[in-house]
Amino acid sequence: MRSKFTLLTDSHWESIKNILTDKRKRKYCLRTIFNAILWICRTGSQWRNLSSEYPYWQIVYYYFDKWEKSGVLEQVMLKLVRKERIYQGHNYAPSVGAIDSQSVKKSAFVSIETGIDGGKHINGRKRHLAVDSLGLPIAISVSSANVHDSIGAFDLLWRIDKVSHRMKLIRTDKAYCGDFSEMVEKYYKWKIEITQKPPSEKGFVPQKGRWQVERSFAWLNNFRRLSKDYEKIPESAVAFIQVAFISILLK
Repeated sequence: MRSKFTLLTDSHWESIKNILTDKRKRKYCLRTIFNAILWICRTGSQWRNLSSEYPYWQIVYYYFDKWEKSGVLEQVMLKLVRKERIYQGHNYAPSVGAIDSQSVKKSAFVSIETGIDGGKHINGRKRHLAVDSLGLPIAISVSSANVHDSIGAFDLLWRIDKVSHRMKLIRTDKAYCGDFSEMVEKYYKWKIEITQKPPSEKGFVPQKGRWQVERSFAWLNNFRRLSKDYEKIPESAVAFIQVAFISILLK
């Protein structure tokens, strides 16, 4: 992970421009606008404090909102994931996934779909993430923090099924036992593997097949926009997680 924000290189832009551009004549360069979105995600700045080297913040936000609602950001992320998997000698569609969640505090003005995670004493939202064996994202969802891990993860299943026709195994911890595990095995016909560190162990203990998802959450910590949940709606929170992974995959 680089220590500071850097602009897209020519090769970076070439790898994603076909999804972002529609060959219309525009006053503002889409590459510059996408750089601005990456800058916001990395630095954590407010939209209204967007650096003057970029177009007006309202224009940048318009495209961020448009690309989030149309699924363009997800398309870019998944395209880069597939390219990286092929580059590392894997099939473009994963057959094994790992699921976990991360509760994050909300900022003061966020009030839609928030709650308190009683176990971690966090008032905010919960990020649900499914990754492949390389730690690359397969599916992302955001709920209020008071939603149980196994309930919030239901929203990941159809997303995983849409992305990969080869999925065979899902690795989780004991929080996902019960109805969630039953749904995975009976409806989707995937195997589920529950792993948990021994009660006698303290601190972080890498678990087979699941440490990758913990590392993926750690990658997100490098983006100040994700240090808390600053987004008014969960859909925007998901979009910024997608932007963060796009930045990671491009670099």
